[in-house]
Amino acid sequence: MTGGTPEAGPGPAPPHAVPDEAHLDRERDTLLADCSACLDSAVRGTGAYAGVVYLRSPDRRSLVLTKVAGLALSLLAPWSRVPVTGALPAPEAYRTGRTVFLADDGDTMRRFPQLALGMPYAYASASAPVCAGTETFGVVCVMWPASPGRGLPASRRRSLGAASRRLGNALGARIARGAAVDYDGPPTVTLLPANAFPLVRVGLFDWNVATGAFDADRELCELFGVDPATFDKRATTLADRVISGGGHEFRDAARQAVATGRVLAWRFQVAGSDGAGRPLEVWGRVPDQEAAGESRHLVGAVLDLGAGAAAAEAVERLRDGVFALDPGGRITYASRHLGDLLGVRPEDVLGRTPWEALPWLADPSYEDRYRAAMLSQQPGSFLARTPRDRWLAFSLYPDPYGLTGKVVPVGAPPGADDRAEAAGADRIEAEPPRLGAIYHVLQMAGALTEAVSVGEVCKVVADQILPAFGGRELAIYIVRDERFFLALQTGYPEGFLDRFEGAPLDASLPGVEALTRGVPIFFESPEELAGAYPGIPLDEMSAWAFLPLIASDRPVGSCILGFDRHHAFTPEERSVLTALSGLIAQALERARLYDAEFTLARGLQHALLPHRLPNLPNLEVVARYLPGTQGMEIGGDWYDVIDTGHGVGLVIGDVEGHSVAAAGTMGQLRSAVRAFATGGQRPDEVVRCTNRLLADLDPGLFASCCYLELDPATGVVEAARAGHPPPLLRGPDGRTRVLDVAGGTLLGVDPAAVYPVTRLVLEPGSVLALYTDGLVEDVGADLDWGIDRMRASLSRTPHASLAELADGMLRDAGRLTERADDVALMLTRRPGTRPAPPGSAGSTPGAGADLH
Repeated sequence: MTGGTPEAGPGPAPPHAVPDEAHLDRERDTLLADCSACLDSAVRGTGAYAGVVYLRSPDRRSLVLTKVAGLALSLLAPWSRVPVTGALPAPEAYRTGRTVFLADDGDTMRRFPQLALGMPYAYASASAPVCAGTETFGVVCVMWPASPGRGLPASRRRSLGAASRRLGNALGARIARGAAVDYDGPPTVTLLPANAFPLVRVGLFDWNVATGAFDADRELCELFGVDPATFDKRATTLADRVISGGGHEFRDAARQAVATGRVLAWRFQVAGSDGAGRPLEVWGRVPDQEAAGESRHLVGAVLDLGAGAAAAEAVERLRDGVFALDPGGRITYASRHLGDLLGVRPEDVLGRTPWEALPWLADPSYEDRYRAAMLSQQPGSFLARTPRDRWLAFSLYPDPYGLTGKVVPVGAPPGADDRAEAAGADRIEAEPPRLGAIYHVLQMAGALTEAVSVGEVCKVVADQILPAFGGRELAIYIVRDERFFLALQTGYPEGFLDRFEGAPLDASLPGVEALTRGVPIFFESPEELAGAYPGIPLDEMSAWAFLPLIASDRPVGSCILGFDRHHAFTPEERSVLTALSGLIAQALERARLYDAEFTLARGLQHALLPHRLPNLPNLEVVARYLPGTQGMEIGGDWYDVIDTGHGVGLVIGDVEGHSVAAAGTMGQLRSAVRAFATGGQRPDEVVRCTNRLLADLDPGLFASCCYLELDPATGVVEAARAGHPPPLLRGPDGRTRVLDVAGGTLLGVDPAAVYPVTRLVLEPGSVLALYTDGLVEDVGADLDWGIDRMRASLSRTPHASLAELADGMLRDAGRLTERADDVALMLTRRPGTRPAPPGSAGSTPGAGADLH
């Protein structure tokens, strides 16, 4: 149960010559440079604070995070690979070719609830596809502070569109010359220039101590208070500006540098243009190619630490604790008072994240506050309790280049002591999972809630787990009759898994033993797998994860994930995959129950509907039934054609709901209508008696119905209607109208309801259409509009056969693929000698009925 590399997606044929590694590196660098230029332009042009570029993966199943600006890579780790089929903004922009804009977190929750699970933060975003011609290569996404109720301004849309088009053109040009535009590497960062005032100024110099020649850049001249335009490039000119030691320190430092080969942090003061002293620091060394003690040449830098030192001193005077984080969350500065408040030495926490440096902050909720501040660019705050039972208030102030924090002591919030006492010794010391791990679990859980059948669950798992972990193959096996059977596979060589089909539960296979032992098995190399299972067939994969699927202590199956490269499974990754296997098992167990119920319900429904319609003299009948494609996919629509002995009964009805109960009620009503019709009762009596029967049965369901009795010889029709959509009548000339058939209430509402009869004549060549509301209902649209649309469809379709006419109406209604409700349609025509509409042909009297 291992696998192989997936088939390559569509794309240009590779060149005949195999490029060397240096050429591939250059091409990759050029690709990243194109993405970086696009991202820089998009962020600057739109005024965004951050942005990313996704490119498609070589197998076209994923979008791979390629470039990031304004955000730390750690913040985006859960979204480094996303499936192109995913319910996320970037995949939707990729699939549709349209820009996707989200104004705030509320907009995200409404449109992309799975994204909101992992990023419940207030920000606005726009995702634009990167295209050239008809081909899409990836997506550019940019972010701004949240803008509730606002659309995407035209200026930002134009700037984003221009940047994405430039990248699309660049990638299109790469395709034209045979270079790759797909990406499968790690994301890299595009640095955006900081707008902050530089607190540290640096001047560079090159000093020949033997001659006194001193080559300095403009910044160094300004630090010494010398006009760069008139500087004579003499060391003595600069030494005269030194006010500490009268310039002797300057020359002593030079001699020491020549003797030792370097100068380390030598400090002095120079006179500024206003006469005030300015502290400077020199770092210098003898060039590597010149031996120390023999050279008279010195290169180095002069630093002005005045503003930076003053800022640090000002912060240290505050009684509050102050700290700074870089975009990745690592501490770059911690004040002395912060150390006192936290009970640590500032130097011990530098370079570490707060939740790594301080175990009592290692809670995902605290890390989430940092993520919220960085991703929304809005200040935030939270309370935390130290091990010394001291409560601290943390305030966070972000910008795209990092975060400044302030910490002050506060009193305990109400009820805090009670909660802490209740927790007491039961505190768990194990490290909590990181937010990236939590996101993967939430994302999978959200996606699985929408999957109801085993096939749908397997598809969700493939769409989610492969892109998230970079896998190349996936197999899901389900246990049935103590044996393993394949439910889904993707990425395997053709026929490779055939040998494992039906494997018993005592087979020596990793997928089987992972299930029987109840623990996942990980192999990080082919050698590990072959060593543990000698003789097992191997393909081109290099690492595997075998995950047991167990729900409520019952074995469900196994999930096998393969990687085409060496893959070291981290402890967090193993934990996440184990958690996901539990979700998959629960979903599969639920789906198997659904499939069993669905099979029963679908069989019941087909058994209750007529298998064929009778052949009738002087009458042509065609029926179509389409089950819904959502939910249980069964419903209560029914139709029938009944030989009453003195005419032909035509009936169509709809029981509310989509369940086994609806299908069962439908069968009872169909039998009742047939019994009453063949008993010689008029149409109004048939409907009235059926209504009373449904009320007596009291199934808790209502139904609609339209019943007509037709005399094929004369064309006389008597019709009664119970809350059902009105029939349509197409005349011999092609003109179509909605029949005004009098009606009563739904069946089962009022046992005493009456149903008036409407008489009309069906002329030779006319077509009568009966249908259920699934044909004409659309979300957000008026029912009359849907009926009128079907009237127009029936009128303009010039097909000779009723079968083609019925199929055309279903196609015009958009019901051939996605259907929220089941659909029933029945067409009846009296053949005749009258001319048919232009473009149509006559029909043969007595033609047999056609039924789907």
